[in-house]
Amino acid sequence: MSTPTRIVVITGGSRGLGRSMALHLADRGTDVILTYQRAADRAAEVVAEIEARGRAAVALPLDAGDAGSFAGFADAVRGELARRWHRTTFDGLVNNAGMAGYAPFAETSEAQFDDLMRVHLKGPYFLTQRLLPLIADGGSIVNISTGLARFSFPGSSAYAVMKGGVEVLTRYLARELGPRDINVNTLAPGAIETDFGGGHVRDDRALNAQIAGSTALGRVGLPDDIGGAVALLLAPENHWITGQRIEASGGMLL
Repeated sequence: MSTPTRIVVITGGSRGLGRSMALHLADRGTDVILTYQRAADRAAEVVAEIEARGRAAVALPLDAGDAGSFAGFADAVRGELARRWHRTTFDGLVNNAGMAGYAPFAETSEAQFDDLMRVHLKGPYFLTQRLLPLIADGGSIVNISTGLARFSFPGSSAYAVMKGGVEVLTRYLARELGPRDINVNTLAPGAIETDFGGGHVRDDRALNAQIAGSTALGRVGLPDDIGGAVALLLAPENHWITGQRIEASGGMLL
């Protein structure tokens, strides 16, 4: 009897880290439902790349900061599962969608704080809650945090606070979803060369060199460093790992 195809939902899967996660999962034989907020064309390109690898994929719109839209999104996922896979559940969820936010603590406005909270903390909390009935027993959840929840750089306090909350949420989900055999972990990237936050880590050569110099492996991270790590965390052979924070930073600021 053949093993059913695994299906993973990745929020923010149209670019950067989410795109790499989707492609690594496809390379491991996993089908993907990815979300995008505005870049439908880029999401379609990722779907095409996944299909070129022989896997099935679909891209759905989602505003990760609008909890009021989550019921409709869950209905859309349910519909795609029935139409494309003839299933009622999927196997993995990656809460990856995010936005940057930089301001000194003394200058951070309530509006900036609330925007980051809606996307990075309230979003994963209530989206996961809404999707719980669609996650198969024995499934997996990976919440994306940041190295900034361990080490501190001025200007990132609000962003890091939200990710710290996500790390606490991971532990609670691991405990409360354990009876359904759902494992839940945090993956915390270090500095990565993407367009996130305006692409400063990628494009500012002095900053890039400074980060590389404080990293044990001697370079700044690449999207595939994170995509591969997420795919491994979601692999069935690693299901015994749960409730953990795993940092993928190349040994930054040890």
